[in-house]
Amino acid sequence: MKTQETMPTTKVERSAKFVKTGFQIGGNYIKHYSKKIFNPDLSRDELNEDNASDIYNSLSELKGSALKIAQMLSMDKNILPRAYVDKFTQSQYNAPPLSGPLIVRTFSKSFGKTPEKIFDTFNIKSTNAASIGQVHEATLNGKKLAVKIQYPGVGDSISSDLKLVKPFAFRLLGMSEKELNIYIKEVEERLLEETDYELEVRRSIEFSEACKNLKDVVFPTYYPELSSSRIITMDWIEGLHLKEFLQTNPSQELKNKIGQALWDFYNFQQHELRAVHADPHPGNFLITQDEKLGVIDFGCIKEIPNDFYEPFFSLTSTDLFEDKAATINAFRALEMILPNDNASQIEFYYTAYKEMISLFAKPYTTPTFDFSAPEFFEALYSYGEKIAKTPEFKQARGVKHFIYINRTNFGLYNILHELKAIIKTDTYKPKI
Repeated sequence: MKTQETMPTTKVERSAKFVKTGFQIGGNYIKHYSKKIFNPDLSRDELNEDNASDIYNSLSELKGSALKIAQMLSMDKNILPRAYVDKFTQSQYNAPPLSGPLIVRTFSKSFGKTPEKIFDTFNIKSTNAASIGQVHEATLNGKKLAVKIQYPGVGDSISSDLKLVKPFAFRLLGMSEKELNIYIKEVEERLLEETDYELEVRRSIEFSEACKNLKDVVFPTYYPELSSSRIITMDWIEGLHLKEFLQTNPSQELKNKIGQALWDFYNFQQHELRAVHADPHPGNFLITQDEKLGVIDFGCIKEIPNDFYEPFFSLTSTDLFEDKAATINAFRALEMILPNDNASQIEFYYTAYKEMISLFAKPYTTPTFDFSAPEFFEALYSYGEKIAKTPEFKQARGVKHFIYINRTNFGLYNILHELKAIIKTDTYKPKI
């Protein structure tokens, strides 16, 4: 893949890139409607592909929070047209890497030394480039290491980037501005944490220690003395990403084993730690040579406050739905039903949210669940489409914690679906 020699870091440079992309998208619409004059039945497929390509190319050059939004959107198979999902999925594994001189400059700023003077060997060519940083292979004292390097200016540009990306997100998601602002604010808080690599190292050590007894889950060792606010050094874990793993045609038994490790990893954190690795895209995991799940990124952690945990998981794991008044109280606590809703609105949202959460919680209602079953995901997607077209849901509803908790659990469901795994779902249950 061609390396990127420069990267826009100032607000003016990054704004100019968004403006240029906006003109390109405008041109795509003109081209589409010009063709439609002569072919009224022309679909939007070519328009979507052109727009997806232009937006992705722009975000790939900008990297940081702009590209992270694409990564997050690619995980939701229901929210965007297929062309966008296909294109944005590339951000989970491979964005254009930065060139060697930019990498050396980051090391010099962090340690006052070039990487060659810190490690015995250092591969200046990255092995993996994603939204916030890229990974290089190194060795030191006989150990093979992974060195994650943050792109220049990423942390400083988050707030301004998110303001610039709002018009694209508004058009793609069809959200009301108020709803989008709530979403953007929560994303901004998590992204600011993700760009703090010193925080990530501390959390990585803390979470890998807390999860060390989970079956079939492994973590790298982290090296704070070889890390900084923009660089993380950890052990290299050999393994395959999910897509590569599935191409080896693994047995159903092995897919179940990896899926179970993933399920236990997430539900242990949610219900035992009350904080969870909230970035469940496949690029953050490896399947190792000894058939274990390697977790290689703890950048995004979502703490789950008790005033969210109690009402939400009481809805998914108890018989609360049998008590309508108690269910409505839980919906009020989660701001799914609002104080000024009238009687008919309360009834509407009670019915809609009860159906929604019952569907979401289906894997928890039996001791085992087959995530290969297409009807479960078809029901999820069709309900999502119905909600998207319902005027009552254009108003912002639900506390901000839903953004990352939903992202975490639906991301988990999607990976398990790709694995076609059969899971024991009663290993780590909600504690209500």
